[in-house]
Formats: sequence, C-alpha cells, structure tokens
Amino acid sequence: MITSLAFAFIPQPVFILLFIFVFIFALYAQMRVSSAYGKNVRIPSRGRITGREAAEAVMGRAGVDDVEIVEIPGHLTDHYDPLHRRLCLSSENYRGTSLAALGVAAHESGHAIQHKVGYKALQARMALIPATQITSQILPIIFIAGFFFGGLGGIMLDIGIICYAVLTLFQLITLPVEFDASRRAKVELVGLGILDRDEMPGVNETLNAAALTYVAAFITALLHLLWLLSMRRND
Repeated sequence: MITSLAFAFIPQPVFILLFIFVFIFALYAQMRVSSAYGKNVRIPSRGRITGREAAEAVMGRAGVDDVEIVEIPGHLTDHYDPLHRRLCLSSENYRGTSLAALGVAAHESGHAIQHKVGYKALQARMALIPATQITSQILPIIFIAGFFFGGLGGIMLDIGIICYAVLTLFQLITLPVEFDASRRAKVELVGLGILDRDEMPGVNETLNAAALTYVAAFITALLHLLWLLSMRRND
C-alpha cells in the first residue's frame, strides 16, 4: 500500500522515461554478456579441461553424485534442472575448454550444490516456478484484453498486479541464487586447480556480465509492478 501511494503521484511521462532507461539497460546487459562470452570463449584454459569435466569435478568435490550432465543444443542454453536432477550444458560449453565454458559449467554446478545443501533461496525459487509459469501465460491475455477494451481496469488490473508481484518476487529471489552460484564456481575452479588465478579474470568477466541480465530482469518486473500499482491508485 505504501509503495502504491508513493508511486501514485509520478506522472506517466516519468514512467515512460523509466521504461526507456530500463530497456536500454537490458540491451546493455545482453550486449555485455555477448561481448564477454564471445571474447572468453576464444581463450583456451591451460589445463584443457572441458566444461563437462569441470562440472563433474566441482559437483564431485561437494558430494553431488546423483546429477546427470547432458549436452544440449543452442547458444547459452545452459541450466540446471532440479526436477530431473540434470545439469544441461550447451555443446560449446560441454565440449569446450575455454575460460567462458569452464565458468558457465562451474556456475551451473553451483546450482546443483545449492540443491544438495538445501540453499533456501533456491528452494524458494523452485517453489515459485509453477506460479511464474501460470502468470507468464496470463499476462499476454490481460494486456491484449486491455488493448481491445480500452485499457486495464477493475479485475484485469488486479490480476495484472498479482501476476507482476509474483514475477517480481521470483526475479528478486533469483538474484542471490545466481550470485551465490557464481561465487561457488569461482572458488571451486581455483580450489580444484582447474584454472590458475591469473586465468580467473576471464571467468569473472563472463559471470559478472551474466549477472547484469538478472538485475535487468528484476528491475523490469519491478517497474511494471509499480506502474500497475500507480494505475490502481489512480483508478
């Protein structure tokens, strides 16, 4: 309620400027990821260990022995699947020996470790996944209906607020999950001797750039939520 009151008096032009700023920031984050990954995927590690081997070593040290490592198609499609206990690496990171490949593989292994140790933020994000899937399906319908019926209002506006509240919470919880996975990755890559310390700047650059995309996703969801709350206050 306090948030809606605080943003009720912000003029719509200001919201438009904020949306433009967030859009530019999101584009910048994507460009940073592409640039950092594109640069460091061309730098081979001295040890020539593949991403798959690195993931296996990182998880093995933490006692994670029930997660399957699989190769999947696509560019930067890497992810950890907690439901099927599967660590999925894109071909360039599964087979690659680059600094970027090892950083991404170790990062995803960090999620598997979080799962094993019961990391609370990961558990909370997993619990929210069904709700975010539902809201992602509802939101396009809400906005299309609003377009044809002359704008959002009444129950459609309330549903939109609930949906973006869920998405904002999900993106907020995602931040510590992703930051912690990267922290674990950086520690383990050096601790296991997979990379030397002077090779870590390439890993840091890649993972830090990826972190910006999560920040951008959170800010985008939050701004949409505040905009809808402002509409509700003025309704």
